[in-house]
Amino acid sequence: MGTADISADTSKTYDIRTYGCQMNVHDSERLSGLLEDAGYVRAAEGGEADVVVFNTCAVRENADNRLYGNLGRLASVKAQHPGMQIAVGGCLAQKDRETIVRKAPWVDVVFGTHNIGHLPALLERARVQEEAQVEILESLEVFPSTLPTRRESAYAAWVSISVGCNNTCTFCIVPALRGKEKDRRSGDILGEVAALVNEGVVEVTLLGQNVNAYGSDIGDRQAFGKLLRACGEIEGLERVRFTSPHPKDFTDDVIAAMAETPNVMHQLHMPLQSGSDEVLRAMRRSYRQERYLGIIERVRAAMPDAAITTDIIVGFPGETEEDFEQTLEVVRRARFAQAFTFQYSKRPGTPAAEMENQIPKEVVQARYERLVELQEQISWEENKKQVGRTIEVLVAEGEGRKDGATARLSGRAPDNRLVHFTRPEESVSPGTAQSGTGLAARPGTAQSGTGLAARPGDMVTVEITYAAPHHLLAEGPTLGVRRTRAGDAWERRQAEASAPKQAGVMLGLPKIGVPAPLPAAESGCAC
Repeated sequence: MGTADISADTSKTYDIRTYGCQMNVHDSERLSGLLEDAGYVRAAEGGEADVVVFNTCAVRENADNRLYGNLGRLASVKAQHPGMQIAVGGCLAQKDRETIVRKAPWVDVVFGTHNIGHLPALLERARVQEEAQVEILESLEVFPSTLPTRRESAYAAWVSISVGCNNTCTFCIVPALRGKEKDRRSGDILGEVAALVNEGVVEVTLLGQNVNAYGSDIGDRQAFGKLLRACGEIEGLERVRFTSPHPKDFTDDVIAAMAETPNVMHQLHMPLQSGSDEVLRAMRRSYRQERYLGIIERVRAAMPDAAITTDIIVGFPGETEEDFEQTLEVVRRARFAQAFTFQYSKRPGTPAAEMENQIPKEVVQARYERLVELQEQISWEENKKQVGRTIEVLVAEGEGRKDGATARLSGRAPDNRLVHFTRPEESVSPGTAQSGTGLAARPGTAQSGTGLAARPGDMVTVEITYAAPHHLLAEGPTLGVRRTRAGDAWERRQAEASAPKQAGVMLGLPKIGVPAPLPAAESGCAC
């Protein structure tokens, strides 16, 4: 199916609202690219869009209530906005199909996880035929990375290496909605990464539902480690991350690749889900407590500075107080830098939703609070160990919500910890243009030292002076600024965005990418 072209009417605007995990965030970049390729323009913030797209998540119990509440609020808006269209895609659309149109008949298009490339044509068909279009494919038609992309970041990018999942975890509906795992050819992945670096990207995150199972299509259990090492040979690529691995597929060759490849960061997000062997068995997680802790020990033996984060589910059906105490014990022993903790909620269509011994809400809440309190204490203790260290921080955009009030900037350390730091003092030459945020716009790719402005994508050297549970502070003067090609790319994007009639940076293949840094998965659907 070809892409609809509305270039004759470039006034049509779009707004994409994304829920769920990093895979959905990445898919939304594809949807933005498709719509802009078809002639749409991103709507101004706070403005009414001609097309509103919901990219949905189905892993939370109230996902459908949230969607229908948002759709209900848009019904009156659409009634007063002739020609407005509403589309619903993603995992919930893949699951509910015609139900969405029945409950919200003002929706124009429903599309699934396997056919996001059809959205522009479905919108055009709905407009011409004046009736809702529902198209759900049962298997992947085109690998998403072949689609146009509107990247949200000039300096960091998601790179999808696989889609789908072959696991059968009883709490997870993702495999039923995303399908069996399909791997990309390593040459295509590395070609995309090289193209991104050529555009100015300095950090990539390899993305997959079960990222370290990469190679299962060809029976090569060491394919993921080889891919990490190959990324290390790409000149100009400074930081490589990946998410999310599964403990059952995590092999020692990956640990070696992380330790021996200079641009692979010593940061690991390894979902635990539960510390109880009984609960892990009920979850159908094919590892046990000691195997998980053994991986952590080997990672730390190879990389003592590694920051390890995790996902934990509290209150899985049948979880006893003893089971929960086992989770707390693993948290104490693993010393996670951060943990994304979730109260179990039923996912319709999963085996766990039908299990006996569902845990009362008040019990789940109490356990959840105990876990959060313990992890907060550990996170703070681990962060305090960073005080006094001198580190290089990748300057980010939009990471520090209070940066304006504190006159600070924010960014990510190599281990992905969030760092707020004092804005570098800038030496300004006569006639040098200054941006409204204090991020000076000056050309140059190889400048370093003090007295330079720090742009998103640049690197700054700072000394950590204070630690909180969720961030670090560098309150002293910036020790150095290294201006990078990524900062130049950010600067160009700012200029293009402010130019008349520019919708943003549109990149077709092979120039693809994504936002930085990784947002925390809202719904915890990582494996």
